[in-house]
Amino acid sequence: MTTLADLDAMDRAALARLWSELIGGEVPTCMSQPMQRRFLTFELQAKSEGGLPAALHARLDRIAAGEERKASPTLQPGARLLREWNGTTHVVDVLPEGFLWNGSQHRSLSAIARAITGARWSGPRFFGLVGGAEAGDRGSAKGKVQKARPPKGPMVKVRPADRLHRARAA
Repeated sequence: MTTLADLDAMDRAALARLWSELIGGEVPTCMSQPMQRRFLTFELQAKSEGGLPAALHARLDRIAAGEERKASPTLQPGARLLREWNGTTHVVDVLPEGFLWNGSQHRSLSAIARAITGARWSGPRFFGLVGGAEAGDRGSAKGKVQKARPPKGPMVKVRPADRLHRARAA
């Protein structure tokens, strides 16, 4: 068994042989020897400690096969999210493979929030599923859903017709 001390003394050819034994295949062409040693060190340590847990191996296999893509850890397919924005109520249905909004399918809530607001929002925050960073700093109650706030500053656009309507109302 190769030791960690042996790795420091190995040349490129010896590292490549060990790479093919432990990892399989050839070393990537642009990988430096120090980086090869880091990868090989990890593999040697993992083997000496029994390797990665079987559940992690199974999850990595699912990810590699493209099967591990969850919409959100807390949302189940069939759930419906409602959010009012600028006087319009937006309805989002949770699907097994993403979200349905306005008749089109989206991979993330953030893409939908961006389409609604025109700004880069955290989708879960926009739909009130999680609180903002400032809410966590204050030690808010666990499980309490924080309301999403409209963006401050230049991201909120007021249409000229809205200004006219406000002036008449005053």
